[in-house]
Amino acid sequence: MLDVPQFKTSLLKGVAWRVVEAQHIISTNKLVDTLDEQEILENILEESKPKVPDECSKLDYLLSTPFRYVTYKNGSRFRREGKTPGVWYGAEYEETAIAETIFYRFLFISESPETSFELKDTNFTAFSAQISTKMGLDLTQKEHAIYLKKCSHLTDYSESQLIAAQSREAGIEIIKYLSVRDPNRFPNLAVLNCNVFTSRKPTNRHTWRISFFKNVAHAHREHPRKTITFKIRDFNHDPRINIV
Repeated sequence: MLDVPQFKTSLLKGVAWRVVEAQHIISTNKLVDTLDEQEILENILEESKPKVPDECSKLDYLLSTPFRYVTYKNGSRFRREGKTPGVWYGAEYEETAIAETIFYRFLFISESPETSFELKDTNFTAFSAQISTKMGLDLTQKEHAIYLKKCSHLTDYSESQLIAAQSREAGIEIIKYLSVRDPNRFPNLAVLNCNVFTSRKPTNRHTWRISFFKNVAHAHREHPRKTITFKIRDFNHDPRINIV
């Protein structure tokens, strides 16, 4: 058993945004000639994947996918590598989710020096989900400041992974913390239990087209229209980001 801290739980309710690359249809329709064939291929691929946990089985795949893979190849902020429970990462604001996405693409560029800096425009889907729980851990509150600091390291996730494990022991279902990628430091949300989703499907979907260059990225949303620009210098506090 873990030595579980006396976390103060609170009601966490509202919207969480997540961004995924819009390749889930494009990647298969290149392999087939008709929509019927594509549906057959999609079903075959679905059957080859791990089973969705029963408690998540009625959710749209955009909500359930992080919980179906019990073996996690690389550790993340609140999930250890190996056979560990799933975590669905989201953000309170759509723009924060976009900032997180752009950071990781800049990180890929920095760690892959042979890759062309001027990448093709890429389409992403930003979607929101309704969440609600009385067993929330809000690390942005003053009484949890020490835990927020432990969960905010740029590259070392050992402390935050321990806090996630302790949170599960305490029955906590959502962890609210501050994004270290978003220059505005707006909140992120780590969903530890898929029962917190109050709707089976995403409530909003927006298409973003992001253009990546050597030192800048432009994100465009058509409806409702919005443009955000991030410079690689916005993320240079992370030691892995190389500015040329």
